[in-house]
Amino acid sequence: MTRTSRLSRSARLALAPIFVAASLAGAAQAEDSSDPITIPIHNWSSQIVMSHAVGQIFEGMGNSVEYVSTDSQAVYEAIRLGDAALEVEVWEGAFGASFDAAVAKGGIHEAGNHNAVTREDWWYPLWTKEACPGLPDWEALNACAAVFATPETGEKGRFLGGPVDWLKHDAEKVDALSMNFTVVNAGSAAALWAELAAAEKDKTPIVLFNWTPNFAEAVWPGEFVEFPKWEPGCDTDPAVGLHPDKVYDCGNPADGYLKIAAWDGMPEKWPAAYAVLQKVSFTNPQIAEMAKLVDVDGMEPEDAAAEWLSANEAIWKPWLE
Repeated sequence: MTRTSRLSRSARLALAPIFVAASLAGAAQAEDSSDPITIPIHNWSSQIVMSHAVGQIFEGMGNSVEYVSTDSQAVYEAIRLGDAALEVEVWEGAFGASFDAAVAKGGIHEAGNHNAVTREDWWYPLWTKEACPGLPDWEALNACAAVFATPETGEKGRFLGGPVDWLKHDAEKVDALSMNFTVVNAGSAAALWAELAAAEKDKTPIVLFNWTPNFAEAVWPGEFVEFPKWEPGCDTDPAVGLHPDKVYDCGNPADGYLKIAAWDGMPEKWPAAYAVLQKVSFTNPQIAEMAKLVDVDGMEPEDAAAEWLSANEAIWKPWLE
């Protein structure tokens, strides 16, 4: 885990009135430990901004906060062991299995749910449909595979996946559905957007990993590829799904959850902060706005968090009551 810097000076100035309000609101609550609350950050913007937003609220209550760069799969084991205090974005499709496995071991639990519906899957911008008019059907996509071929993938189409640590099992899906595609993983969310922006210039057909909520849906209208419908077990049991001898022969959940996780020791060590964490809940548009402040407006995550908090006091101040 890599430790990162604390609040920037500009963020602190922007949040000064908020810190006063939060301190007053938290004064009557149980006293938190003086040890820093360790908040993990990953490699996509909404999670980083949201982590800073929650951390800044905690700091406003008088807590010390430390941000640590952490692998997005290993984080649940880190929380379970008490090396991190919480996770603000547990996406069902990408991290549900790792979260459930950690919960089964003990030491970590669900602390809350966002008022958001998530989807994570293959996606394309609408201009791609001109080159492959049968979309969004996955079989039509496969018939158009040559349209997506690159020097790197030869005669096969390229699917640009997310970072490897997101564990989306795209290669397994390609195998299970006998698709004529090669999976190439981007190194970060920013790399996905850079490829998409480059393709937009001359309307090059592209199919890549995307998710909602995020800012991209407002910048690049598009659609998710419609694979065989997800059903529980299609990723683990060959008997479930399209083919009786394959797993991952299905799409990802189209209405996934977005949870908040916490270390079992957090309620006792930081009771006031934990009480606030239990009330934290963001919607799809709010999460997309957080990502936009970084990915479109070019703000630093900690400054984006301060900006969002300053503009949305009516949303988060009730959490302090």
